[in-house]
Amino acid sequence: MTERVFVAGVGMVPFTKPGAGEPYFMLGAEAARLALADAGLDYGQVQQAYAGYVYGDSTSGQRALYEVGLSGIPVVNVNNNCSSGSTALFLARQAVQSGAVDCALAVGFEQMKPGAIAMMFDDRPSATATFDAVADELFGHPHLPMAVRLFGGAGAEHMQRYGTSLRTFAEIRAKASRHAARNPLAVFRKELTADAVLADPELIPGVMTRSMACPPTCGGAAALLVSERFARRLGLRTDVEILAQAMTTDQPGSFESQSMIELVGAGLTRRAAEQVYAASGIGPDAVDVVELHDCFAQNELITYEGLGLCPTGGGEGFVRDGRGTFGSDVVVNPSGGLLSKGHPLGATGLAQCFELTQQLRGTAGARQVEGARHALQHNLGLGGAAVVTMYGRRN
Repeated sequence: MTERVFVAGVGMVPFTKPGAGEPYFMLGAEAARLALADAGLDYGQVQQAYAGYVYGDSTSGQRALYEVGLSGIPVVNVNNNCSSGSTALFLARQAVQSGAVDCALAVGFEQMKPGAIAMMFDDRPSATATFDAVADELFGHPHLPMAVRLFGGAGAEHMQRYGTSLRTFAEIRAKASRHAARNPLAVFRKELTADAVLADPELIPGVMTRSMACPPTCGGAAALLVSERFARRLGLRTDVEILAQAMTTDQPGSFESQSMIELVGAGLTRRAAEQVYAASGIGPDAVDVVELHDCFAQNELITYEGLGLCPTGGGEGFVRDGRGTFGSDVVVNPSGGLLSKGHPLGATGLAQCFELTQQLRGTAGARQVEGARHALQHNLGLGGAAVVTMYGRRN
């Protein structure tokens, strides 16, 4: 038998530019405290904790959570690149769903440096060496930072294959800024026009401008997951339930398909989404609000297709039809997404959980999606792992 899993509490600290905020352990500790306060729980009632981060030494999770309490519980440190936060959520959900525990904490945090993300250990082979080799063959531009090259190459392929225009990516970036203007926790709240995005310096001529890439960010977020019996016993809220969740990693097609789009995780996204739709019985047409991994505007469009929000090759039409924003059938990244809210790698997946929980509770304020009942989360890490989660509102 499996237990139903509810989101009893969420917490998130305002995201900041590198150097403008607190150190990582304080970000993680404060996010955890906020989630505990939101749930009305004491840290002593948490039975397991999972801590997601990328740029930190071993046991950074303990360093953060020891600020909250010294309860002796298992603390598991998780590094799955940009999907570290949602991987921590995945493990916490498994622990509760299996009945191993009744209350698990997932926390994510990141203290980043300015500039493009890079390897920290240059005395050993890169974990993404296979991705680099395929990108060398298919796209070139070896001088570019890894993520810019990979997602830029995927965007260039979409443009060539489906006739997608650079302005479409600019429209996606402009939408993110409009949404973030409503979010007090976002790092960039200035609204941009598509023309301003196009006028920004080019990272890849004709393919990507600077503002189409998400910024390095510092921040923390957390979620408390509980079983139904635990929630009933303690009188905790059960209005937001995790209905289904899936994690996928690469298969041969990621590297053998001769496609940059597949290389950056479109297949991972597609398979995880299909599993979640099948397990929840809820398809993409019934989803009201989505938080997806828009590390680049190009990847947001590719992910529309991977999640089945539109047909393959239909991403530009999705944008031109005015979908994905307030007033349409589905709102994508009402938080501002990674592009404007920010992308502190380990915190991103849990910040998405924070946003969607607020949306389903009806407490998202100026960015509330009216009547939201089903919410979909997508978090992607190259190297690779994709986590897709379906949430539902329960009366």
